[in-house]
Amino acid sequence: MKIQLKLKLLDLIVIYDILLLGYSVVLRIASLFNDKAKLWVEGRKNWRNKIANNINSNQNRVWFHFASLGEFEQGRPVMEQWKEENPDDLIFISFFSPSGYEIRKKYPLAEYVTYLPLDTVKNARDFIRIINPKVAIFTKYEYWFHFYSELSKQKIPIYLISAIYTKNQPFFKWYGSLHVKMLNMLQHIFVQDEHSKILLESIDIKHVTIAGDTRFDRVWTNHLNKKQLPQVIEFIDGKPCFIAGSTYSNENEHLIKIFEKYSDWKLIIAPHEPKNKMINKLMHVSKKRMVKYSNYSVETEFKEADVLVIDTIGLLSSIYSYSDIAYIGGGFGKGIHNTLEAAVAEIPIIIGPKYQKFNEAKNLVHLNAAFVATNFNDLENCIHHLITNPTLRETAGSKAKKYVETNIGSTEKILKLIIK
Repeated sequence: MKIQLKLKLLDLIVIYDILLLGYSVVLRIASLFNDKAKLWVEGRKNWRNKIANNINSNQNRVWFHFASLGEFEQGRPVMEQWKEENPDDLIFISFFSPSGYEIRKKYPLAEYVTYLPLDTVKNARDFIRIINPKVAIFTKYEYWFHFYSELSKQKIPIYLISAIYTKNQPFFKWYGSLHVKMLNMLQHIFVQDEHSKILLESIDIKHVTIAGDTRFDRVWTNHLNKKQLPQVIEFIDGKPCFIAGSTYSNENEHLIKIFEKYSDWKLIIAPHEPKNKMINKLMHVSKKRMVKYSNYSVETEFKEADVLVIDTIGLLSSIYSYSDIAYIGGGFGKGIHNTLEAAVAEIPIIIGPKYQKFNEAKNLVHLNAAFVATNFNDLENCIHHLITNPTLRETAGSKAKKYVETNIGSTEKILKLIIK
């Protein structure tokens, strides 16, 4: 029986390696005409020398790995608190995706920031040998078999934080033995909710603690240290304001048309990817007076405009605090983006129908702090309902902020257990 299990696992490892190799080949081909794929490929070239030439020989190093920017922000409270409590430790950061690396490659707290090499036996062995971490911390759902294996061989503890599990993941399927083996390589798993813990226990994974989601800590800290934005204040000019955050082209166009009938409201649009081509096209969708954030000057009459388009990264979490209603983009596509940044700003939230994968969104909907638009006609009805009901706006906003406030503290729970 044990031999059969071993063979099955070996087969899965071979399949895993073939799939990763195929993924790498596809990206190399795509890099010839796709900018993001090109960054992925170019960023991993000559990684051994780049890392070896840029890190300190000091071995007191903690490795934090993130899939992308969202996971970075999720794990950031743990990373920053770790550095505060252990100032002599060096923080080494790796990213899988260009959208994380390109924005945070100069993160000042880190000794060095790099792309994670492709997960092969040799890459994992060389990577761990060069950086030689005393501990490795992964966030949410990053599972790389050969990196996990090499860390385990070197007896370097691996922690997974803010993890969340659903029954349709490979861990709980008949073919999930490779994934279960990775779970067993982890020193400890910090999950977001009880459901995840129960699922893990069903496959005999017991080194688990319910610690919550560290994103609550991050958005709370951001809220307390939000940026002062005089351009936004001038644009709003004392009027009620609707903010559309992390949106896509089709959402933006519908929102602009909807707000043509609300002349007493200001509209701020912060696209998910503020590319010039998309923004320039957006500027010609409506006859309403529109301005771009970066075009601000004393000569520009921001307060005379009806729509402000944010073409600068890093402002959205602060802009929510100047707004009265928020729409979070992505719900009519692959899935919604961060709702917590709006919730902590104490404003009601509207989202599209694809939100079921996000616990915080489901909880906000259950609390009547967030409202679901099933289609674009329904979106218009939701907006009208909130605009014409100030009492509902106030109640929903209050519930949203309280929800965030009651869920902070995950970082302290995680670090207390890791250090212990």
